[in-house]
Amino acid sequence: MNFQALIPDKSISLFVKNIWVFESDANDATTSLPFFADGFPGLMFHQSENGLTVKPHDKKMPEIFVYGQTINPIVLELSGSYFILVFQLYPFVLQTFFGILPQSINDNCYYLDNADNKITALNLELISCKTVNEKIDIISNLLLHYFETKKQNLDLEIRQAIAEIIGAKGQVPIRAIAEKQKINLRTFERRFLKETGLSPKQFAQIMQFQASLEQLSIKNYTKLTDIVYENGFADQSHFIKVFKAFTGKTPKKFSQ
Repeated sequence: MNFQALIPDKSISLFVKNIWVFESDANDATTSLPFFADGFPGLMFHQSENGLTVKPHDKKMPEIFVYGQTINPIVLELSGSYFILVFQLYPFVLQTFFGILPQSINDNCYYLDNADNKITALNLELISCKTVNEKIDIISNLLLHYFETKKQNLDLEIRQAIAEIIGAKGQVPIRAIAEKQKINLRTFERRFLKETGLSPKQFAQIMQFQASLEQLSIKNYTKLTDIVYENGFADQSHFIKVFKAFTGKTPKKFSQ
């Protein structure tokens, strides 16, 4: 399998965090791609010899779709050759661009409206492209169109709060962010949930988990407690509990 992580063009960087490309020419291989909670929904396009199935839901997916917050671990299962293009979106995009209540598609996905066969036409256009960059340009232009027509609906205060939690890797008091924005805590929590599908506390915990996952994956630690305290967990048992909730495995089992 070949994997690329691409930096989004500046024109879309306000609402696209990352662009990922997964591809394989192995016709006789079965591929399982695990995905864990990362705090971000996304838009996915795939071309695959035998389709793409999301486990454990056993759901066969259309070629292009939007997915919500991944809270419980999932696996994308494919057999044969494939191409997958993922636009990782900032959490406020679902509500603002697509009019989706984000919480309604947590651990789920949303099939884009095919009014006037627009999505069918988009899919055919993507399939006919010869290069990855052409496909990226097509989806970027789609998202830019949504942005230009819906940007007046952006909750900029919540977007700023999201950026602060990401920047602090989840290690920031939620009350302090609400106070900085001069928003009552309950109001802030309600607006955050509406925009992201997660409470601020959930989102911060996922950022903590992701930082610990990265540190564990690249083996940038001497003892497990290094990861625990560097990422703001109360103690080792708390870290193990959170890690297992998001991956289905203990840190020790995951790193083997």
